Amino acid sequence: MSRRGQSVSPRALLVAALVAFAAGTLFSLAVRSPGAPVATADSGTDEPLFRPIRWRVTSSFTSVMPVIGDAPLRVAEILDALSAGAMRLEYFEPGEVVPAFEITEAVKDRKVQAGFMWVGYDQGRIPASTLISAVPFGMEPMEFAAWWYHGGGRELGEAVYNEHNVQPVLCSIVGPETAGWFREPIRALQDLQGLKIRFAGLGGQILQRLGASVTMIPGGEIFQALEKGAIDASEFSLPVVDRMLGFGRVAKYNYFPGWHQTFTTGHLLITLDAWNELDDRGRLLIRTACQSHVLHSFSEGEAVQGEIIRNFAEEGISAETLPEPILLELRAVAKEVLDEEASRDPHFARILASQRAFSESYGYWKRKGYLPRDF
Repeated sequence: MSRRGQSVSPRALLVAALVAFAAGTLFSLAVRSPGAPVATADSGTDEPLFRPIRWRVTSSFTSVMPVIGDAPLRVAEILDALSAGAMRLEYFEPGEVVPAFEITEAVKDRKVQAGFMWVGYDQGRIPASTLISAVPFGMEPMEFAAWWYHGGGRELGEAVYNEHNVQPVLCSIVGPETAGWFREPIRALQDLQGLKIRFAGLGGQILQRLGASVTMIPGGEIFQALEKGAIDASEFSLPVVDRMLGFGRVAKYNYFPGWHQTFTTGHLLITLDAWNELDDRGRLLIRTACQSHVLHSFSEGEAVQGEIIRNFAEEGISAETLPEPILLELRAVAKEVLDEEASRDPHFARILASQRAFSESYGYWKRKGYLPRDF
């Protein structure tokens, strides 16, 4: 993998990849020692195991962002190692070749062959993208993964993006975001009226309906907007990411739970033509590398949030919980927004119906199989 500035430990990446690598024979055939020739399908032929690719890939998140930023680097390392150097990705930071919110268009037009992003940024062009990126009062992370891999979710998501010459591959999933950073406490929904807030996805639609003035700006611009007073509040990501971006220095009230994004996904978007040019081995290896990173991103995200929140008080940050009456009102408005979007877009309607049916069935296991949260 070609990359400017940083390197990621191949040993750690290989360990993560092997956890999820279902086709173990591919590993034994493909891995080579440094400097060894590219592995071939048979020792008597020169036919490579993996069709060589050299793709340019970018991301909507800078690689230094904890948990959510390193997916392209890790996946690239896994592909390079397990393909014996045949499959290589050249990584570019956001804005170097494509603006952070324009990745899908760039992939569709093959300006880059692949890009990693939160597909909720496609909401204006592809309404159903929100349902496979983050849903207000929606599934929990592993519930979403179960739906995606075993409940028909992947096929529904691919149907949406294939129409745009893009192949989506689920490549990360993390837990809830925070419900936002505010300069003043939120005691009732009336406090949202007229509030200038950066809020993404369907959650932004809900707040707008409740009277907030909602805007969308990239993560790297949020702190400056808060500091200068261009916005009064913002959500962006997990506590560990938001802390790195410095939101708590200018907005001292951090609210929970993340009702608007009960799960957050990241997809590797690949030009459909480039995806179809791969052979079966290549497609399997990309899916497997991404699936290994789904596990890595979720487990890493869960591991680091508690310490961040525990130290909030020392930093003068108040970790607040939204009152139940506010959550109930938000949930009611969320249902209205979801149903209205479903009435306007067939893809949205199909995915929403599938998710609701899966959650209804999964609920029997969720309620019976797991201890209560406060037990």
